[in-house]
Amino acid sequence: MTEQTPLEAFRAVLTGTARAIAHEPEVELAYTADAPVAAGKNLKVPMPGRNLPAEQVAEARGFADSMALKLRHHDTGIHARGAPPEPAARACYDAVETVRYETLGSKGWEGVCANLDAALGARMRSDPIARATAEDEVPVQGALALLLRERLTGQPVPQVAENGVAMLRDWIEDKGAADFEALALSLDDQAAFQKISLQLLEHLELTGTPDEFDPTDENEDDGDDDATGDDAATDEDDGGEGQVDQRGEQQSGEDSEGEGEAEGEELSDEDSQEGGEGEQEGMLPVRPNRPPAELTPGFDYKAWTTEFDEVIAADELCDPDELVRLRAYLDQQLLTLQGAVTKLANRLQRRLMAQQSRSWDFDQEEGMLDAARLARVVVSPGQSLSYKVERETEFKDTVVTLLIDNSGSMRGRPISIAAISADIMARTLERCGVKTEILGFTTRAWKGGQARENWLAAGRPALPGRLNDLRHIVYKSADAPWRRARTSLGLMMREGLLKENIDGEALLWAHARLIARPEDRKILMVISDGAPVDDSTLSVNSGSYLEKHLRQVIGWIEGKSPVQLVAIGIGHDVTRYYQRAVTIMDADQLGGTMVEQLAGLFDIEK
Repeated sequence: MTEQTPLEAFRAVLTGTARAIAHEPEVELAYTADAPVAAGKNLKVPMPGRNLPAEQVAEARGFADSMALKLRHHDTGIHARGAPPEPAARACYDAVETVRYETLGSKGWEGVCANLDAALGARMRSDPIARATAEDEVPVQGALALLLRERLTGQPVPQVAENGVAMLRDWIEDKGAADFEALALSLDDQAAFQKISLQLLEHLELTGTPDEFDPTDENEDDGDDDATGDDAATDEDDGGEGQVDQRGEQQSGEDSEGEGEAEGEELSDEDSQEGGEGEQEGMLPVRPNRPPAELTPGFDYKAWTTEFDEVIAADELCDPDELVRLRAYLDQQLLTLQGAVTKLANRLQRRLMAQQSRSWDFDQEEGMLDAARLARVVVSPGQSLSYKVERETEFKDTVVTLLIDNSGSMRGRPISIAAISADIMARTLERCGVKTEILGFTTRAWKGGQARENWLAAGRPALPGRLNDLRHIVYKSADAPWRRARTSLGLMMREGLLKENIDGEALLWAHARLIARPEDRKILMVISDGAPVDDSTLSVNSGSYLEKHLRQVIGWIEGKSPVQLVAIGIGHDVTRYYQRAVTIMDADQLGGTMVEQLAGLFDIEK
């Protein structure tokens, strides 16, 4: 038998410890080069160096302990039912809950406490709170979580975050001191803790009154950790909690430069892998789960400036050698998935080819000579020659645009699967004579970039509108052959690329490109894992500013445009935005869902 390497032995120890802490014998633990993440009982933690440096070992232990404590002390059903709709409130709500279950785990366990401190330190190195120079640059959820942790555990705020926390300390303690005391007394009761958390958010003026909500209401969904509860809460737990804790974990691992989930983003100059990572952690998009609101007819959307926006080809953001390396990484990561999606894509091809098959009208007076019926003329020379005429195919000339959300929360497996699925779809549709365009949308920077700097220099006028630099990426144009654009899709794996998502303007951009095409049928498929979020914009406009614009754009396209619009949400309910949409809870379902949705659209009689 092959002897275990030190890394394998360490992983085995981590797995056993996580099972013991979580009281779950089925917990499995693996290393990842991406963001630390937990999917059910499958935990992924950062891989330490081959020589097991003490600091990296402690960080891996800290992330594993945190995930195990969540399995043991956190009820996703209760958490999901109480989540406030406001993005800022949701981020704080998730952060406070993370502090609760980590506090429960650290009490009396000095080793766990030290490990959690190491993981927190790793997250703080890349968190925006560590670089904040003004109050409006401090993530409220980060400051709130650190102050609550200080109160509950007695552990001081990490030195790297002291300045940021100090800017909001007085405000938070003045408004929430009594709530902090009440939270300390209800650590063992998640429902009670949640009620007090909502009161705290109300006192901080981040949300409305929570009195109408009762997390123990039996008329709501089960609070059990069953598949439904976990799935329903995925967006909230991972997307929101992630903003402070898991978000930090996800981002720090992935984006060493942006969000912490390492796969993906293209870093702007200032987002070096380490710096950007923090920004991604602290700036990971919040995924609100609010009910649809009526769009005000006179809603006016604007951008502070479009001077710094860019539409750019993927190969201009990365040198050719790196693109080849990233594409190879993508292919290696998804070998098993590629086979499954390819089978589904072949089914789509057969359906499309069947719609394009030739049909003929026989015994015509003119047309092409029907050679199969020449024998009749030989037998009966008096008979006239028979001709056939090809019928016009009903299959319309078609172009498909795949618009992929390149926001930070897509890091890791979601963006990988989106990239490979888009690649396979493009190849399949090309074989069927259907042109395909693959586009991505994100922003050039976290926290507003040059647009925000321009606004600050102008004296911070009120309600400036969209306040970030857009980056719209063309991975494959409709006229480019698949073989030429294949490598460009590897860019999605680049660290630092994935940042914020401003969906409304991205939809308009993709729609405008489609409308300019000559094809008869135009299909736009949007792949996203959440609502539009840009912290810089939402911090100086209404909390629903971007969401309202998205609804307005979708309504216009669905009601007035010849473009067929369909959306796929990954762990996020997009059916509340789009008329034709489907939500999947596991990114592994994406390839099959794309095939089914496209096939359904091609089957529709126009």
